[in-house]
Amino acid sequence: MGFKCGIVGLPNVGKSTLFNALTQTAAAQAANYPFCTIEPNVGEVAVPEPRLDALADIASSANVVPARMNFVDIAGLVEGASKGEGLGNQFLANIRETDAVLYVLRCFEDGDITHVAGKIDPLADFETVETELMLADLESLEKRRATLEKKAKTGDKDAKVTLQLVDLALAELREGRPARRADVPEDQQREWKMLQLLTSKPVLFVANVDEDSAATGNAYSRQVEARAAEDGAVAVVISAKIESELALLEADERTEYLEELGLEEPGLNRLIHAGYDLLDLQTYFTAGPKEARAWTIRRGWTAPKAAGVIHGDFERGFIKAETIAYADYVAHGGESGARDAGKLRQEGKDYVVQDGDVMLFKFNV
Repeated sequence: MGFKCGIVGLPNVGKSTLFNALTQTAAAQAANYPFCTIEPNVGEVAVPEPRLDALADIASSANVVPARMNFVDIAGLVEGASKGEGLGNQFLANIRETDAVLYVLRCFEDGDITHVAGKIDPLADFETVETELMLADLESLEKRRATLEKKAKTGDKDAKVTLQLVDLALAELREGRPARRADVPEDQQREWKMLQLLTSKPVLFVANVDEDSAATGNAYSRQVEARAAEDGAVAVVISAKIESELALLEADERTEYLEELGLEEPGLNRLIHAGYDLLDLQTYFTAGPKEARAWTIRRGWTAPKAAGVIHGDFERGFIKAETIAYADYVAHGGESGARDAGKLRQEGKDYVVQDGDVMLFKFNV
């Protein structure tokens, strides 16, 4: 499954530096001028998962295949982007294609890196970017509403549902609130997503701090954390500069460097896991001599739907799933030991997959 998190913010806040560190490549040009990223860069990132290595050791797997997420580095937005300023239309379209938005906010002072507003104010930066996204949504919905209203009056049921959702979003946007604040009925979530609103996407606040503040944060990052809490969102404190340096080190050097900085793990690990949680994702595993692999699914998915992530035939011809909880698999030394201990379960079509399940699907097509 492909899940995309869009890295969004004003120019020169560290978006491309963060993206480079995430993907451990130099695919995105990080430079001290606006619009150095003209096209969105997409990078696939392995989701850090120590459980997968443990399973591979037990199963003597020849290959280890982690779950992956996509991060999209989107060029810096500026005030007026909703009206096309600064290549705004192109950038807004790129954001529309993502599943979630990561607001990267500058929380560091650096006289060598120019801020477009001439001052460091992460909350003002956030308001600028989100206002442009709200204005773009407002304009888009107001243009669509007249056509929907005409169709709804003819008795078109789909148009009626969509019109109700459009009005729900407009009510929030006209009050200066993002569309994600709207209370959308559970049975209309699919139609809501089809509106492709920029401000309906889940958000994650990323406070990009200086190197000395990576472990403890600073006054700026604490403002960001407080603002995220107001929005019911999560904030991750990270130093993009440190992460870009870590990305170039070997594993043992990385561990030593983290210890020197007083950090338990790379900030990117926390960021990736936060993005995973933001999209309501979880992991199940398959393990055997050929490979140990992590598979990404939504929380609440049943066994047949989870099987479909491997191959559509697995879902269509699903019979049952042999399932072992991760803790049981490890405690009993693998599939054989878990089976002997009575910890291997036969699960049917209604089984809701749990995070960490080790599964083998039986199917027939």
